[in-house]
Order: sequence, then structure tokens, then C-alpha cells
Amino acid sequence: METLGKKYPSGSQLSKDRYQTFLKSLERHRILNADTNETNGAYYGINQFSDLSVEEFTNTYLRSYPPKKLDYYVPNKKGGNSLPSRFDWRDKHLVTEVKNQLECGACWAFSIVGAIESAHAIKGNPLEDLSVQQVIDCSYLDGGCNGGSTDSALKWLYQSHTKLVRSSEYPFKARTGICHYFSPTVYGVSIKGYKAYDFSDYEKEMMNLLISIGPLAVIVDAVSWQDYLGGIIQHHCSSGHSNHAVLVVGYDNSGDIPYWIVKNSWGTSWGVDGYVHVKMGQNLCGIADFVTFPVL
Repeated sequence: METLGKKYPSGSQLSKDRYQTFLKSLERHRILNADTNETNGAYYGINQFSDLSVEEFTNTYLRSYPPKKLDYYVPNKKGGNSLPSRFDWRDKHLVTEVKNQLECGACWAFSIVGAIESAHAIKGNPLEDLSVQQVIDCSYLDGGCNGGSTDSALKWLYQSHTKLVRSSEYPFKARTGICHYFSPTVYGVSIKGYKAYDFSDYEKEMMNLLISIGPLAVIVDAVSWQDYLGGIIQHHCSSGHSNHAVLVVGYDNSGDIPYWIVKNSWGTSWGVDGYVHVKMGQNLCGIADFVTFPVL
């Protein structure tokens, strides 16, 4: 409680309930860590979510879903091109800082806005924080803090010709609010289109796309991420259970275990300074099932 700034009324039923939930999480950590004898394997333990049950965590933080209508297609497989052993858009200073969605289930909005921020900067513009709250409040195809999809958020941006304003103009409130509209003369970033792919059998092509286009918004199975502290995830999540939107910003293929470098929206105290590493090549966590990116 002291380390993570948790406060419960002393002697209250809430305090007792949270303690019991915490004890259950310790047992869950033990089970998860039983499989971490691999090279650089993921390890699990106490973090800011350890006083939440799996159900509470899922219902609060895992609120993204794949599109109801699958427009996805598999790109033609390309071969023969050599890729760098490591690539990370952060090295080029083209990824904004990790954000914290708090108890607002809008990972889908953070993922898409992060992709647009980087895409805009890759085109030679200044890297700056754009408004996630604008997407939460205004995307009529999504449910604000109650959940949404990367695909429908991009569809809304494209169809409405909305310009994303700076975060300072429309700051994050961690709740769904009334959509604010801005004059056409106000500075903002709009998209010309968007793309969606299924790369589940083509992770090398996904690497190619990451390098040529920029960070990629994906929807993953993140139930086991509740307890993640670091290392490379190689177990405990699968495809077919997509529930959380994140942003793939790079990969590292130089070691024994190749992995994707993934930006999350649970603050910098979670994981590896707010990032998670997911093993490449097996579509782990369904990381390659639903890949979307904006066209600027």
C-alpha cells in the first residue's frame, strides 16, 4: 500500500477484501512464474493491479475488441529482403511518452492516437501529444471509457475528417465527456485513410511494415499482463481472445529470443517503463491478428 500509494479505510471491509484479493494474486504469480525458466523469460509479481481480481482487471482495463465486420486481408508475402536485427522508433525520437489510461477503458484510443502521433512526426513534423480525450468523447462508433476498437476509431477519424488537436487543448479526464468541436482554423492532425491487416502467419511482413510505415496499433490478449513485471512473454496468452489495444514500436531480433517492443497505456510504473516485450514468430497474444495504422 505504501509503495504503490494505495489507500483503504483502516479495518474496513474494503481493506479486508483487497487484502484477500492480494493474497490470491500472490498465488497467481507463483503459477505464472513456474514457466519462466527460459532465456529472458517474462516474470510476474506485485504491481499496481495486485489488489484487483482477474474479473475486475479485465472489466476495467481490457476494453478493446476486434471489428465486428472483418475487412482484414492477408498481404502478399514478400521474400528476400534483409531486415535489421533490431529496430525501434524510439531511437529516432518518434514515439511520445507512455500515458496512463487510469480506470478509463480507452486503450483503443491511446493506441490509435499514439500511432497518429508517430506517423505525423515521421513525415517531418514535430513530435507532440495529441488528444486522446477527443477520440474518447467524439468517436460515435465507440463507447468511450467503456471500450472501443482501433478499427472503428480510425474509421470515424477518416469519415468525419476530424482533426486531432493537441492534448494541451483537450486534456485527458479519465472519463467519457461531451464532444468538443473546434473551428476549422484550429491546428490539428487528420488522416487520409487507414489500413488493416491480418499478419498472423506473416510476422516478417509485419516487421517490414513497421519499418516502412511506423508504429502499428494492435489488439492482443492481455489477461496475463495484469501481473507482468519484465522479460519476454513466451506463454500465458494466445490468439483468439483479443481484448486490449497497444502500440508496436519496434522489435529486437538480435538475441536468442526475438521479441516485439510494445508500448502500453498503464503508466511507466508498469512493465518495462510502461512497455512489454512479446516473443516474435508465434503470433503470441494474437499480436499479429489485428494490425491497423493510419495513412497521413
